[in-house]
Amino acid sequence: MSDSNTTHFTNPSIFILLGIPGLEAAHVWISIPFCTMYIIAVLGNFTILFIVKTEKSLHEPMYYFLCMLAVTDLVLSTSILPKTLSIFWFNSREIDFSACLTQMYFLHCFLLTESGIFVAMAFDRYVAICDPLRHSTILTNPLVAKIGLGVALRGGMLVVPFILVARRWPYCRTNIIPHSYCEHMAMVKLACAEIHVSNYYSLSVVICAFGLDIFFIALSYTQIVRAIFNLPTKDARLKTCGTCGSHLCAILAFYIPCLFSALMYRFGKNIALHFHVLIASVYLLMPPMLNPIIYGVRTKQIRNRLIR
Repeated sequence: MSDSNTTHFTNPSIFILLGIPGLEAAHVWISIPFCTMYIIAVLGNFTILFIVKTEKSLHEPMYYFLCMLAVTDLVLSTSILPKTLSIFWFNSREIDFSACLTQMYFLHCFLLTESGIFVAMAFDRYVAICDPLRHSTILTNPLVAKIGLGVALRGGMLVVPFILVARRWPYCRTNIIPHSYCEHMAMVKLACAEIHVSNYYSLSVVICAFGLDIFFIALSYTQIVRAIFNLPTKDARLKTCGTCGSHLCAILAFYIPCLFSALMYRFGKNIALHFHVLIASVYLLMPPMLNPIIYGVRTKQIRNRLIR
């Protein structure tokens, strides 16, 4: 393993993940909150899936989208944490080149998918509040299924170029990734090739996918706020705001850490590497942990079913 630091090679068969560089002595302690967040995420999201499946009154578009979000969160957190914990607990740092690309694919694919699901949920709230009489005729089960499929296909197709380009890069400097998982930007820095095209593509995906998603969510909620202020009574306004509160909390829990991590990678040149890696790991675990808590606490139907 020590030879891999100095040997010049092209396309290594394995990569070495360092975990959190500079904090190796604290890996076991860091694993405790990471493992706790993952356990809460798994239990919470499986609980959401179970409640929606068994409660027929919850067989509505809003809860179907919530189930899609739960599945996405489970895949997203599971794609990184088992390997991260194996580094922290067993010092198992080696990862096969193909496995590294697979992890990268699932990670970025389901990040885009989760963002798309939030747009779909915002559209559902827009129709339910701004045109409630047509909600059941607009958001039919076939349309919900098509939206879910479209969101998943969008995420999968946009990430494929990342993997194809990363597979063809020559890695002739080192095979050591200073990260706890195979993150795209961390691998980009290892390639001894012209990587401007990859950088421009990743930036365009962030702007076009996440940027457009945020725009459509903001547009939906602008219309929702206008509709809320047009309601006749204060009680009606508060009740309508309550139906959107959980969704807004989940959106903030996803986009704020995600955008903060992306901006920190590109502009935080003077920030310590271990802080970069910690933030990049936490922002993938925080939404899967918080989403079932947010929806379980703030959604009356789920809360009542859980209490029963």
